[in-house]
Amino acid sequence: MLSRDTKPNFCWQLYTFVSLCLCAFFIADVAHASVSVDGVRLWRAPDNTRIVLDLSQPVEHRLFSLESPARIVIDLSDTQLNADIKALNLENTPIKRVRSAARNESDLRIVLDLSGKVKPRSFVLARQSGKSDRLVIDLSDEIKSTVKTVKTVENRSESKRDIIVVIDAGHGGEDPGAVGRKKLYEKDVVLDISRELAKLIDKERGFTAKLVRDGDYYVPLHKRRDFARKQRADLFVSIHADAFTSPQANGASVFALSHRGATSETARFLAQKENDADLIGGVTNVNLEGKSPDVQSVLVDLFMKATLTSSLEVGTDVLGEMSKVARLHKSHVEQAGFVVLKSPDVPSILVETGFISNPGEAKKLSSRAYRKKMARQIFNGIKSYFYRSPPAGSYVAWRQSNGDSDYVIARGDTLSTIARKHNVSVTALRRHNGLRSDVIRVGQKLKIPST
Repeated sequence: MLSRDTKPNFCWQLYTFVSLCLCAFFIADVAHASVSVDGVRLWRAPDNTRIVLDLSQPVEHRLFSLESPARIVIDLSDTQLNADIKALNLENTPIKRVRSAARNESDLRIVLDLSGKVKPRSFVLARQSGKSDRLVIDLSDEIKSTVKTVKTVENRSESKRDIIVVIDAGHGGEDPGAVGRKKLYEKDVVLDISRELAKLIDKERGFTAKLVRDGDYYVPLHKRRDFARKQRADLFVSIHADAFTSPQANGASVFALSHRGATSETARFLAQKENDADLIGGVTNVNLEGKSPDVQSVLVDLFMKATLTSSLEVGTDVLGEMSKVARLHKSHVEQAGFVVLKSPDVPSILVETGFISNPGEAKKLSSRAYRKKMARQIFNGIKSYFYRSPPAGSYVAWRQSNGDSDYVIARGDTLSTIARKHNVSVTALRRHNGLRSDVIRVGQKLKIPST
């Protein structure tokens, strides 16, 4: 039993204890209510730098520039920093140093000290595809004006120009694409295949490859197709290794654009998934379709019909070659409304090298040897198409007109159709290749005599 002297003291201790508990509860509740920066990443592209902050919830922020010295300031309301922002790799970026400090007791200020001029912009991305709310800061490099020389124009108009193939490795940077077992990222697989394909194309006389991205950074979908047009490409090839809702889905595919809807549920699903990449990678307020007068719309439609025919033809050749090393998901070129394929004047195909969500195909795609095989077959299909239908003014077209040229037989070819296409007789074609009959096989190489 407590004495009279100890009762007041005990009551005071109990009161103090309860008060401290209540204070701790309210402090914890306030801390829980504030936004936290839980992660930070930096991506460097050839012409811009992107910083991404992972947030516990949406945040109000303000971005502004200061000079002397040059710096970017980002203020985040009611936010605390739980990530090591100083650990960012700033190599080859216009950022010299990153600083942070608490402001007004509850706010967070991040300062980017710069070594040169940049054009900053920022936006918040809502939770999407398993990713948290994010604050994206883009720093575009100062554009240096370039003057096109007369020589550059003349080279393009020469009668023996190279065929330009633009290769687009899907996803990249903030957007990993599909993810397979053991954290096999689509963006890494397709970049490796794209680089291998570019090497093969550059080794072939009369061909030049251009990579949309040659590193781990994201390029918006409309900029990928615009890059192909700026390069005056003869072909645009987008490389992917996607996933489906079922791990049983398997097989390689080739897609061309569709104006009337997808040719299958899988095609529709994959197209929507790829078109949503800008939401994951961080692109907002971009009008992908653009605005054009009615007359231009009609002209674009005519262009796209001719372009689509070429896309289906080259897609068929690529699919036939891929069938030699991979199981096909469909035996024909599928069509869907992929944003990245909507170039009105550049034949464009999207190649799915396999389903990374399928354990068996993920294992193959994780192998460098298999990636090289896949790149080789894609290249063989591209080469076959252009030797059958060379662009005017190209080295391949000149070679066919001025000397023997090689022709790789594709599905559906006959000696008579090949002879008619190259303006030679079947007899001359047989004699020139030492053929005793009209029997030919897919993949066989013929010498086309000069005419």
